[in-house]
Amino acid sequence: MMWLTILMLLPIVGAGAIAILPKKNEKLTKQAALATTLIVMATTMAMARGFERDNVELQYVEKYSWIPAFGINYALGIDGLALVLILMSTILAPVVVLAGWNESHGGRWSVKTFYILILVLETMMIGVFAATDLFLFYVIFEAMLIPVYFLIGGYGTGERSAAAVKFLIYSLFGGLLMLASIIALYVISGAQGGHSFDLTQLSDLEMSSTTQNLLFLGFFIAFAIKAPLWPLHTWLPDAAHSATPGTSVLLLGVLDKVGTFGMIRYCLTLFPEASKTFTPLILVLAVISIIYGAILAIGQRDLKRLIAFTSISHFGFITMGIFAMTSQGHSGATLYMFNHGFSTAALFLVGGWMMTRRGSSKIADFGGLQRITPVMAWMFFLAGMSSLALPGLSSFVSEFLVLVGTFTRYPVHAVIATFGVVLAALYILIPVQKALHGPTTPGNEALSDLNLREKIAIAPIMAIIISLGFYPSPLLNVINPAASHVIAQLGFTDPVPTSGGK
Repeated sequence: MMWLTILMLLPIVGAGAIAILPKKNEKLTKQAALATTLIVMATTMAMARGFERDNVELQYVEKYSWIPAFGINYALGIDGLALVLILMSTILAPVVVLAGWNESHGGRWSVKTFYILILVLETMMIGVFAATDLFLFYVIFEAMLIPVYFLIGGYGTGERSAAAVKFLIYSLFGGLLMLASIIALYVISGAQGGHSFDLTQLSDLEMSSTTQNLLFLGFFIAFAIKAPLWPLHTWLPDAAHSATPGTSVLLLGVLDKVGTFGMIRYCLTLFPEASKTFTPLILVLAVISIIYGAILAIGQRDLKRLIAFTSISHFGFITMGIFAMTSQGHSGATLYMFNHGFSTAALFLVGGWMMTRRGSSKIADFGGLQRITPVMAWMFFLAGMSSLALPGLSSFVSEFLVLVGTFTRYPVHAVIATFGVVLAALYILIPVQKALHGPTTPGNEALSDLNLREKIAIAPIMAIIISLGFYPSPLLNVINPAASHVIAQLGFTDPVPTSGGK
């Protein structure tokens, strides 16, 4: 059964159905979008039930000739890493639709256009994690920019046009560097037996160290921009500040994971020796991202920018786990991607409801919400504690695995990164104190608490955050075999703990 193709087609079919609906019937448009995303989520879960978690080979493989003259195929397949990220994407999509029921109002275009863009983006989110042909991956990687650009520029707030253009320029620059590397791989493959864009065949190419290093950089810079990793992160705070909360959830929760996913799937697989060469530099950049993002988050007065800078710090942890070259680090990084998607979603969605009610995104304008809107306050508190990686919540497990996996091979980097955990307490607890506690800020007295629709939207996110905090095994059982396989392919083994005894 062509599971992956079906998953990619379903949102497109839903978008087509919405396109023919009456433009004035906004409620029907929203209901159709929600129904489509729920069907996609259910289909993904059905596919996941048949996934063989101990099988490290690609599963649900599809391969059809697309442009035979250039050896280009429509090729799909997933391992545990890709499955987890597709699950995250398809769970978040209906949550975003339900939580942002009124986000499309006030945009440059119609409500219908907003939901068509969301569904098109969902197709691309699935495709970018499932593609195993490098040309297909690149096409989807770049095509994703189009719906995001229009979602930010057409439905955002403030300097939305400037933020959308900045996002587009950064992403296109990285994409062009990656395209140059892809073309070079295509040429090299032709000289070694036959032109190909197939990931498996390209991973066996023989290249000189210089060539491999240059091509690695083409891919890595593109993924570091997408991630985003310091110092290529500057587009993110502007984009997150201008985008609607729902768009920000998909931007930081899913699209940015394409960067860290690409580091594993393409940088490590295609350029193993270059990956080892650049590991010391990348680990330094990751540690800087952790500390830099945390420090700047502490000083933010705007709620959206605060969440954006916390994500820069979190992506530093993910990148560090990837390049620690240990199975614990890789498992932790992959689990971190999943958990970060939901903790960030909770922060943006609850923060978005707070901002809509108050008419402001300034942290100083919130105060005493725990007395006025207790349910919303508790949801924001739990979302913040998840971002802080409090034990008992999902992010703790992934952050712990990353730090342990890094410490066994690079103890100095792990120790410095641990300081970022201390800073996280400041950038979360300070805004929690200002927004939820203390005297009620004038203007907040009449704010309404979460309605039924909002409670239903946030409930699955909170359930995942809490349940995975106590029982992460279902995901780790899928992730661990794929993580160990990547480490083995690179020629690494986990460091053996040494004893101080005689």
